[in-house]
Amino acid sequence: QLQLVESGGGLVQPGGSLRLSCVASGFTLAGYAIGWFRQAPGKEREGVSCVSKSGANTAYADSVKGRFTISRDNAKNTVYLQMNSLKPEDAGIYYCAADPRPMCVMKRDEYDYWGQGTQVTVSS
Repeated sequence: QLQLVESGGGLVQPGGSLRLSCVASGFTLAGYAIGWFRQAPGKEREGVSCVSKSGANTAYADSVKGRFTISRDNAKNTVYLQMNSLKPEDAGIYYCAADPRPMCVMKRDEYDYWGQGTQVTVSS
């Protein structure tokens, strides 16, 4: 069974940091581009960042550029999202998703497999 599991969410104060992890089971993440998406209450799910299958290419939403970093460790079958200088508007449920195509795009419809999400709350 193909499964993605996110972890690392939680409550953090504005300006703080979190590192999210996305672990795959039942398949090898190295064969997929991986994206991170988030959804705030009452809003559409939006792309945050993605990394290509090789890891050579990454992309970020304008709202997180310079603050978030995506990386992958294929040996651990894990993709990370390091989030620094968090803002209240970064809050939401964060999902990772896998796309078998080599390049990454931040379009929800391109991704075949999704995790259940991890909650990120940014509040003082």
